[in-house]
Amino acid sequence: MLIVDSQVHIWNQGTPNPWHRQISSYTVDDLIEEMDATGINRAIIVPPMWMGNSNVLALKAAKAFPERLAVLGRLDLDKPVSDSIFENWNKQSGMLGLRFTFSTEHEYSLLTDGSLEWLWKGAEKFQIPVMLMISGYLQEVEKIINNHPGIKICIDHLGLVRNAVDEAAFEDLSYLISLSTNKNLVVKLTSLPCYSSKPYPYYELHPYIRQIYDTFGPSRMFWGSDITRLTSSYKECLTLITEELPWLSESDKELILGGAICNWLGWEI
Repeated sequence: MLIVDSQVHIWNQGTPNPWHRQISSYTVDDLIEEMDATGINRAIIVPPMWMGNSNVLALKAAKAFPERLAVLGRLDLDKPVSDSIFENWNKQSGMLGLRFTFSTEHEYSLLTDGSLEWLWKGAEKFQIPVMLMISGYLQEVEKIINNHPGIKICIDHLGLVRNAVDEAAFEDLSYLISLSTNKNLVVKLTSLPCYSSKPYPYYELHPYIRQIYDTFGPSRMFWGSDITRLTSSYKECLTLITEELPWLSESDKELILGGAICNWLGWEI
């Protein structure tokens, strides 16, 4: 079975967010070592916010391991770009899309005041997949997909409430589920152990995962770790899906653990 981690970070500068490993660097070699030890075939690198808008380190890693790593890169949200940038974006070696984080008041204002219309238009026109960390602002996703029905959007971490656990973390789940009728919207099951106050196998998370499965289906839900943030081991994050959800069929697991995201991104299997 092909196993693809839908979200990892590497960095060599900046100060990680307090919920990530407090180390000065996490290299591609560190990542590959942990992937090998856990049986992960591929991973999607999303440059972390503390690295600014540079994609250089991530693309260098993908070039070094082209069969195993790919990138969803960043643009400066304050600087609209031309169609030519979007047209050539995925022609960069190792690049498969875009990923943005919304976590500051300034970023929230750009999201809500229409300033990012250039981004949504470009991504839709050139069919560039976009991943969004957008906790607390799912209503803006609804506006985006209503105005741009052809855009391909992935909601990171299920849009869960930031820094919350258990029931409180899933406060917006019903809203996310209501958006599932748009077939171009997909979700990432990333960092799930971080949203539980209980030990592995996180039984209290299982009903929520089942709700996502029942509405989005296995072809629109992507497993991932956000490894440097995990409160569990890498292996436990994986076996939550492979061993602890008996209602998942083998074909479901093949999709959730790798097939679905490769299909969505156009990453050849």
